[in-house]
Amino acid sequence: MSASRRAFVISLAGLASNLFLVNVARADGTPVSESDPAAMALGYKANASQVDKAKFKNYMPGDKCSNCQFYQGAASAASAPCPLLGGKLVLGEGWCQGYAKKA
Repeated sequence: MSASRRAFVISLAGLASNLFLVNVARADGTPVSESDPAAMALGYKANASQVDKAKFKNYMPGDKCSNCQFYQGAASAASAPCPLLGGKLVLGEGWCQGYAKKA
C-alpha cells in the first residue's frame, strides 16, 4: 500500500468516526418536542394513543416509534434517535407520519 493510499484510508476512517460522534452528540438525551417544526411537519406525537385517527388515516393501532424501521435503538429502549427528525430522540411510545413497520 502506498503512503498516499494509506493516508487516505486513515483520513477516511477518521472522518467516519467524526461523523458518528457528531450524530451521537446531537442526541443530547432530551426527546424531541411535539412543537419542534420538523416534528410538527411529520405529525409527531410523543404518545401514539393520542394520534388523531381522523386526520392521520395511515395510523394503525400498535404502530409506534419503537417498532418503526427508522428507530435507531432497541425496541425496548424508552427513546432513541430518529433520522427523520434530524437524529433527535423520539420516545418509543411515539408516532409520526414517517412510520414504516420494521421488517
